[in-house]
Amino acid sequence: MERRIIRRLLVIAPLCALSACATAGSARTSEVAELKAEVRAMRETQARLEKRLERLELHASVTQSRASGAQARAPAASPAEAAPAKGFSTPDDLTVVKLKPRNEPAPPLPTRVAVVEPSPDDMEMFISSAPEGDSGDSTAEEPKEQVDTTVLDAEFEQAVAALRTGNVDGGVERLLNFAEQNPRHPRADNALYFSGLGLVGLKDHASAAKIFVRLIESYPAGDAVLDGMLRLAECRLRLNQKDDARALYTRILTQFPGTAAATQAEQRLASLSH
Repeated sequence: MERRIIRRLLVIAPLCALSACATAGSARTSEVAELKAEVRAMRETQARLEKRLERLELHASVTQSRASGAQARAPAASPAEAAPAKGFSTPDDLTVVKLKPRNEPAPPLPTRVAVVEPSPDDMEMFISSAPEGDSGDSTAEEPKEQVDTTVLDAEFEQAVAALRTGNVDGGVERLLNFAEQNPRHPRADNALYFSGLGLVGLKDHASAAKIFVRLIESYPAGDAVLDGMLRLAECRLRLNQKDDARALYTRILTQFPGTAAATQAEQRLASLSH
């Protein structure tokens, strides 16, 4: 009986030793893992601290370089400006501000000019060089110019009215005389245009064409030039000059696109092509 007990104890003893070793090994493994974790945490903290130290050193170097550059650019203060006033001490934490001198007003300049009367010889020269009949008053001619303009406008309206009332020959003659005698009048180009229309009404297309050519050449910037070109093309067609008429319509399309005259010219060209 005792032998059996001893044998059992001998068998159980190694198993207990193995379990004790396993327990100790697991405890050491956990301790090693904890130590490794603490080392990693300490390394991470050290790395963060090193990066922060680098940033602080970089910031300090930049601040120092800016301060040295500002000191190099600042003008040197004179001894009188750098020294504080008697009886007063300047604290270190206060900034000394240099005040600009007050702008003094400029000295007045003499503006008076002495008036010198012209000599009698100079007066005689001026009087002799003046045109005859010039009294020095330019307003005296204004009423006369205004009356002339009113009269010319009335003559133009009467000549156009003659065309409308049936006196075509008289109206054409009066309009041509108006354009001949007043080439710079604002309605001189209109006078030529209406006289050409009168000749078209009289079936004198050759004479009308000459008048329209004169209108186009004399007043290329007038308000009647486009209508005059259209009428001239019609006269060319009446005179069996289709090539000249096509050239005129093409000129209107090229030089004055987008206008009502260009639309009419395009329609006339289309009709001529058929």
